[in-house]
Amino acid sequence: MESAANKIKKLFSHKNVNKSFKKAGPGRKLNDDASSSSGPGPYSKGKKKPSDVYVPVKRDDLTDEAKKARDAAIERLNIKQNASGSLNFSLKAIKEQARRELEQENSKLEASICNLNITSEDSASEKYSVEGVFFRCPFVSDEILSKKEWKVKIKAFLYEQMPSDPGLTACLIIKNCNFIHLAEDCILTLKKYLNNIITNPTETKYQRIRMTNRIFCEKVSNVEGAMEFLKAAGFKEVTSDNEAYLQWTSEYPLEMLIQLCEALDLSEVIPLEIDRNVKVLLPSQAEPVILPPDFFRLSKEELLNEQKAKKSAIEDAQILKTKAMREKEQERYVNRFKYTLIRIRFPDGLYLQGTFGVHENLSNVFEFVLGSLEYENSEFSLISPDGSKFSNEDSEKSLSVLRLVPNSVLKFSYENESKQLQEYLKQDFLMLIQSL
Repeated sequence: MESAANKIKKLFSHKNVNKSFKKAGPGRKLNDDASSSSGPGPYSKGKKKPSDVYVPVKRDDLTDEAKKARDAAIERLNIKQNASGSLNFSLKAIKEQARRELEQENSKLEASICNLNITSEDSASEKYSVEGVFFRCPFVSDEILSKKEWKVKIKAFLYEQMPSDPGLTACLIIKNCNFIHLAEDCILTLKKYLNNIITNPTETKYQRIRMTNRIFCEKVSNVEGAMEFLKAAGFKEVTSDNEAYLQWTSEYPLEMLIQLCEALDLSEVIPLEIDRNVKVLLPSQAEPVILPPDFFRLSKEELLNEQKAKKSAIEDAQILKTKAMREKEQERYVNRFKYTLIRIRFPDGLYLQGTFGVHENLSNVFEFVLGSLEYENSEFSLISPDGSKFSNEDSEKSLSVLRLVPNSVLKFSYENESKQLQEYLKQDFLMLIQSL
């Protein structure tokens, strides 16, 4: 398993900059090569297909580990089915139940599923269509946590790495454990301190920082990781004439200061990946969407008040809105959300549900659907709420641009030779259906 120290160094080679952090004092070996990789796109480049048909990538055969996981999942399903007693949880029962509910749903307007419902603060959280927005952080661990929980965990992880790489780790703490504007101001100030010494190595006035200085107090001392960075750069706390200072010692080579300045520029926010929080729903479980507060940029109260004020203004003024006005209003509405809940409705009545960022491309939704299919080499289309098929050109557009925010229901359709297929979701996904 890759060590945490190596992971720390890799963050600084992420920009593919051909630089090395060389040894700078005891316990400060900072070596790493920049690397980058890119995979193939989601569309095959072989036989030409209609623009509104999604052509999935060719998947490699399952590895032995994947086959074992698949067999274990099927075994768990069989055990659960045999132990259920009066609860019939077989795949056949699931499909039959879905078929019956689909027939009942035919008389309802599917558009009602797409409507956003905003609940008051006293609404119970179990009424939400999804518990919240959750993330993965492969850099730290395999856990699935909320963003707030990850901030705490990432901070603890970075401080644990401080003894092995104090300079690099302090850069990451500054970038990851403070508000963006505070981190940026601090980085500019720290670079100025170090560049003054690098440019004027014999000027003693640049080698001392008065700790009561206004700039230092406002932009450095109150920022997490800043003091650790300065100590790693060779500054020590001293007292002179009853005044506290940070004094740089010339024992530290100027080369190290140059490297630390570069590290400040190369440090990045540790990335979080949105967990899809996959759910498979029966038609009766696909009730109108109620989103939790995590999906909103505004608080629920702010959003409700804004909508009430807008409605009141329109009613009072009785204004007629032009197309441009409506589009601008729609854009403002879409920008209120950070995430969107996408449901895919299959012909057998089941829904596949996942969480996406509003700036993710539609191609991510296609890949999400592809990974859930029993037949991954099949050709399929996704149909928008207005009844039109998405094209390959649409795949590079964001969900925000396509107006699939804050939630939307897309229909699944097999295409060409795949139309004869009657199976849709993998058994592993069918197991996610709540008990009947």
